[in-house]
Amino acid sequence: MIPQSFIQDLLNRIDIVTVVENHVQLKKAGANLLGLCPFHSEKTPSFTVSPVKQFYHCFGCGKNGTAIGFLMDYAGLGFVEAVHELANSAGMVVPDDDQRFTPEQRAEKKAVSLAHAEIMAQADRFYRRQLRQAEPAINYLKDRGVSGEIAARFGLGYAPDNREGLKTVFDDYAASELQEAGLVIERDADAGMSSSASRYDRFRDRIMFPIRNSKGQVIGFGARVINKGEPKYLNSPETPLFQKGNELYGLFEARQDIRNAGYVLVVEGYMDVVALAQLGFPQVVATLGTACTPVQVQKLMRQTDLVVFAFDGDRAGQSAARRALEASLPYVTDNKSVRFLFLPPEHDPDSFVREYGATAFEKEIGNAVPFSEFLFQEITKGNDLGTLEGRARAQYMAKPLLQAIQPSALRLQIVRKLAELTQTAGDELEALLGLSRPAAKKQRFQPRSSRPQIVGLGRQVIRLLLMYPELVQELEEEARSAIEQFDADDAQMVSDIVNAVHAIGENVGFAALTEYFRLSGRNYEQLIAEVMSGYDFDLAAARRQLTDSLRQIRIRLITEELKNLMESGQALENRQYVLDLQNEQRLLQQQIIEDSAKP
Repeated sequence: MIPQSFIQDLLNRIDIVTVVENHVQLKKAGANLLGLCPFHSEKTPSFTVSPVKQFYHCFGCGKNGTAIGFLMDYAGLGFVEAVHELANSAGMVVPDDDQRFTPEQRAEKKAVSLAHAEIMAQADRFYRRQLRQAEPAINYLKDRGVSGEIAARFGLGYAPDNREGLKTVFDDYAASELQEAGLVIERDADAGMSSSASRYDRFRDRIMFPIRNSKGQVIGFGARVINKGEPKYLNSPETPLFQKGNELYGLFEARQDIRNAGYVLVVEGYMDVVALAQLGFPQVVATLGTACTPVQVQKLMRQTDLVVFAFDGDRAGQSAARRALEASLPYVTDNKSVRFLFLPPEHDPDSFVREYGATAFEKEIGNAVPFSEFLFQEITKGNDLGTLEGRARAQYMAKPLLQAIQPSALRLQIVRKLAELTQTAGDELEALLGLSRPAAKKQRFQPRSSRPQIVGLGRQVIRLLLMYPELVQELEEEARSAIEQFDADDAQMVSDIVNAVHAIGENVGFAALTEYFRLSGRNYEQLIAEVMSGYDFDLAAARRQLTDSLRQIRIRLITEELKNLMESGQALENRQYVLDLQNEQRLLQQQIIEDSAKP
């Protein structure tokens, strides 16, 4: 776990404007900057970046977040990856690295990564040059309908049929880094044989498909034979830069197209990706010769709300779909969906589109099997639900799958459907599957039961505390008193803000607070949108506004208390208390008037 204090310090040092401007053209618009949203197609700018709040928000699609969130949403990085990238740019060391490695080890690790990245870039340039003069490779791509434009988009290349072709690229062909990067293979050397003579190029006489990371750097290669030969496809081995289960072919190239289409199509082959992009489906990626992994699904879910897996309809396709289902379980929620497209056994996506056309393929995508339907197919497969044993077996098979799904309305609907199919009461099935909700933990600062809502003032207090969380510690006692007047939702928001400020520690700001809420799973999108909509008080003005709102709430509390005393006939016997309340009320009103007169 990266300490919250480090995240806060990082966000204080990073300027979100600099981060966003690397990818989005921004123009000054009052106190903020405005640009075209990179997460959806638009002609009128609705994407706002606030230098004061260190936050971005799109009023078109609702995407928002800190500099960390922007890298996660735009580049598809994981949280830890985004923190590391920002920390590197700020010259900071993430505490986890600081504990595991010495400064010398960190420097050596960074040097190795840079060396491998440069080696892969050199090899990539070599393979591209070779393709321009390799007529058989060019003819193969033309026969597959690949245009020069698409070949350039994906950086396709050609590895010549030469056991030591890379010798023309690297002065030191015997360098250990070439083997570590997976470009050459070491063979058993005879006595007296030089190290350079004991190795040969891994890729020969193959079309080369560079695999890029989220930054666009080449980290590995996929390679396909042109003529007959085995294996048909050959991948780079695992290296410090490249782990097959963490990457997806074509994701870097497809990011904007995925956002435009509203979904991503996942296929199994490199040529399927290239061919579908040629045929009008650029929102496509491929796994790297392995089963789909949770890391890959998570990367895709950062890019879009809908993932469509396309598999052959044969046994191998069904098996691959089952593994994709299992990988998707932790990430499917009420607004993140997965579907499964099964093509006829004689077709892959490329051949299907060529035979039946793009419109037919789009229809197949639209009719893809929903996640829940495929889940029930797997749960009930081979189980006779007409028997007690069959129903019990279905529940047994469902247990680990449903436990992996996050608590959500979707999981609730699936449990209810399973309860109906297996003729079991819903609460009994939840208990049997281990899905019953644990008792909520008591919070350090709990909202109390509410009295009638103070309309408007409660929301004003919440907005100000969110925008300037440093005011929490100044006015916490007043907030505790005022919270009694809020409705349940507003009271919970104030409670969450106060608790978060205490958890984060000193110097907490708007960006760190919203990042804390995102990591803890709280959804305050509407509230954040309200704060981003021109809520531009400076700290002094916000302090006055907050103090004024809390005073007005206190005045209303006093007014209500005096009314109750009068109506109950207890005003006379509690005369001194009534006088004290009236004096406090007058004092508060006078303070409000005096503050309003200040510049």
